Amino acid sequence: MQQKNPFLPKDPNQPAEISTDEPIQTAPNATQSLWERIRHLGLEPAVMRSLTLVATAAMMALVVWVMSRYYVSVEGQRAADVKAVSATQPLPSDLEMIFAQVAEPAVESDAIRRDVNLDTVLPMRARTEIVNYIVQAGDNLFSIAERFNLKPETVLWSNRYVLGDDPHFIYPGQQLLISPVDGTLHRWSAGEGLNGVAEFYKVTPDEIINFRGNHLTAASLGDYASPNITPGTMLVIPGGKGEFTDWRTPRITREEPATAVNVGPGACTESYDGVVGTLNFRWPVENHTLSGYDYAPSANHFGIDLVGEMGDPVRTVDNGVVVYAGWNDWGYGNMVVVDHGFGWQSLYGHLATVDVICGQEVYAGDLLGGMGDTGAADGVHLHFELRSDKYGRVNPWDFLQ
Repeated sequence: MQQKNPFLPKDPNQPAEISTDEPIQTAPNATQSLWERIRHLGLEPAVMRSLTLVATAAMMALVVWVMSRYYVSVEGQRAADVKAVSATQPLPSDLEMIFAQVAEPAVESDAIRRDVNLDTVLPMRARTEIVNYIVQAGDNLFSIAERFNLKPETVLWSNRYVLGDDPHFIYPGQQLLISPVDGTLHRWSAGEGLNGVAEFYKVTPDEIINFRGNHLTAASLGDYASPNITPGTMLVIPGGKGEFTDWRTPRITREEPATAVNVGPGACTESYDGVVGTLNFRWPVENHTLSGYDYAPSANHFGIDLVGEMGDPVRTVDNGVVVYAGWNDWGYGNMVVVDHGFGWQSLYGHLATVDVICGQEVYAGDLLGGMGDTGAADGVHLHFELRSDKYGRVNPWDFLQ
């Protein structure tokens, strides 16, 4: 085969030859150059993520646009259907309103707004069982009742077997029964009848039976007069009301002070005559601050507990005659009672010392003894009561000046 001289000019009429020995070289375009530069700089992963996000956003926008067009089309068809029905047959006013609400989409202000909350909140179930509580230092009847969302009298009535109707008998380490609901507890005794127990607490037998925590049924009880309840069973009496006794501080007068002989050795035994008061009652101590229990008849606390230091002077609130001076067996420790005449008496409890004697005449401001913590006292304080034959044991805050 004749070889061509590469130095001779090419024939312009002859087609150009393509060599298969070397790859075809093409000029790079702008996109390729940009991408090569991005790769050279190490930015390829970041750029890919950005492009992915842009593509995702575009896809979401397209879906929203398509759905909105579909919604407009459907609602338009509904409106047209409603108009067609209305044109062929008049609708009652109520139906017109309903179809109008269907035809017109609710605006945002009419929609129900709901807070997004991923936590499931379960309502607290009401307690139905009796629990045991160990009294802590600093506890009292009111703080314990508040802890369990109960009335103070519920705690007191439910524990009459250990407190004896006296809130001062609560002390740290003591075990108390806590009712699941306001009312009282009753320990069943042999020979009792359900009707009589219910009547005593001012409730109906069904209220006792139907309380789930008592685990009773009318069928299993049998005869209400002699029900099948095991002696010693503690029953919840929802809404039940107990009764308080008054053996701690009976009415003690100068004419009959011996009515208190069962209260303790401080009782006086003779009748006395002497000075009467003005019925203007001064404060028995310098400090007028409440230290513990307030006047709370519902919790069987008919006085106020005033703060002070050991040995602080306790003085009579008005003129009168001492009708009790000494130890009280029912929680008040060293106690003094003064009869002021006109049916009024004042009481001073938990004294460290007693500085008066039975039958002694005293005048407003005279020293009766020193403040202390004798008896069932949680710390040093003065328990003070005012009593009237006409009004009973009154709130001292309303009378002290």
